[in-house]
Amino acid sequence: MKNLFIILFTLFSLSVFAQTDEEKAQANNPLAQITAFNLQQYYSPNLTGNSEATSSTYWMRFAKPTGRVLWRASLPFSTFSNPETGVSTSGLGDFDLFAAYLAVSKSKLSIGIGPSVSAPTATHATLGTGKWTAGAAAVAFASLNPQLQVGGLAIWRTDVGGDAQRDDVNILAFQPFAFFQVGKGLYFRSAPTWNFNLEKGTYNVPLGVGVGKIMKINKTVFNFFIEPQYSVLHYGDNQPLLQVYSALNMQF
Repeated sequence: MKNLFIILFTLFSLSVFAQTDEEKAQANNPLAQITAFNLQQYYSPNLTGNSEATSSTYWMRFAKPTGRVLWRASLPFSTFSNPETGVSTSGLGDFDLFAAYLAVSKSKLSIGIGPSVSAPTATHATLGTGKWTAGAAAVAFASLNPQLQVGGLAIWRTDVGGDAQRDDVNILAFQPFAFFQVGKGLYFRSAPTWNFNLEKGTYNVPLGVGVGKIMKINKTVFNFFIEPQYSVLHYGDNQPLLQVYSALNMQF
């Protein structure tokens, strides 16, 4: 997490070119028809079931539009530490792919829907499901005015193959989001992800408020933010009670 803050500080120090209102609005649009690469991190200093355990997950995400389909590929690198047992596990998680067909693609409203799949690429059993999964995802993004943008992302997946000895998979995730531009590329944000394990009956519903900064350097739009999130509803072990969501997103 320290390395990510160093990157953000460095970007603040660089010369910044003016951004248009459209670029500011589209910087947080998950359906923007722009090639993008994101580096995101979720860090939790305490988990349910063991207040001493910590987790940190870095996500590398690449998005590329081809016609009316936006492809988004994601790969996580996670670390889980448990001082009680002295065990620390790090490695790659399951590869994730979402192909969003842009049913609506307008300047003020974007709606995408399509298949969502994952492959069992985790390097350790605790970092992945051990299953091939498939399902569907839908996302909407609305620019209500130059200051306020809102929307949401919903994903459902179930297992379709893989290790028969591993638990079945049936998951649902929903991410509502809102962004309020306050000027000069600065904005407030809220984008918690609510996770539901329909197979085990566990869930985690966090709420969060953060701050971000959008800047354009040459032809690249940089968007970096930090958003603390607190779980208001949760059930099951190893659920983040408090987590910090931070990222550096780039649109080319």
